[in-house]
Amino acid sequence: MVKKLTPVLFVKEIEPVLPFWVEGLGFTKTAEVPEGNKLGFVILEKDGVEVMYQSYASVDKDMPAIAGDVRKGPTFLYLQVDNLEDVKAAVKRAEVYMPERKTFYGSTEIGVKDPAGHFITFAQFAPASQK
Repeated sequence: MVKKLTPVLFVKEIEPVLPFWVEGLGFTKTAEVPEGNKLGFVILEKDGVEVMYQSYASVDKDMPAIAGDVRKGPTFLYLQVDNLEDVKAAVKRAEVYMPERKTFYGSTEIGVKDPAGHFITFAQFAPASQK
């Protein structure tokens, strides 16, 4: 039985994505691993939701057999949220790849890129249609 699913996003540098998650979306850095004078790995968490970032340099040392594969990215994340207006305010400086829209499956969504170029869709469902 699966108990948890946490995505790992691979990036050239972790530091540029931290303000997006920590300052913008209110996540907390719960673990970090240095890689030289930079971060090699980090875990970010908020209300039981986690996302991990690992640098390419860290992967090169930790798992060289997949180093080429992790550079193929980007990753696409879909996050269900309670209040899309709060999210829009929090990520207002992010590049929008999908303007706000209403979907046939009952959500209102907006899609932005994190500073590393990963695609993140935020979706709010009406109370009766939450899945």
